[in-house]
Amino acid sequence: MPLATLAPLAAAADEIPAPLREPVARYACLSCHGMVRKQVGPGFAQIAARYRNDPEAPARLADKLRDGSVGAWGRVIMPRQPHMSLDESRRLAQWVLSQPSPP
Repeated sequence: MPLATLAPLAAAADEIPAPLREPVARYACLSCHGMVRKQVGPGFAQIAARYRNDPEAPARLADKLRDGSVGAWGRVIMPRQPHMSLDESRRLAQWVLSQPSPP
């Protein structure tokens, strides 16, 4: 992969809390999601903005992280992550939902 391609990933990784960097890397979250804007799937800030006032969002998002989904953001498929633990999915969901709204 060219270095110019890796630079945005490295910059995004700096914005991720240290305890979540390993699972974000292991599950390749940044391969599809940007911190703010859509790449393949929606940006984390876009997800947070959509679900900000939904009290059930943390549990639903944690389930989507493990079970995958399609249709919530068009025809884009969120692949299953069957090896993701319930604790990991809950921590990642909470962090995604804590992102500020996109500018």
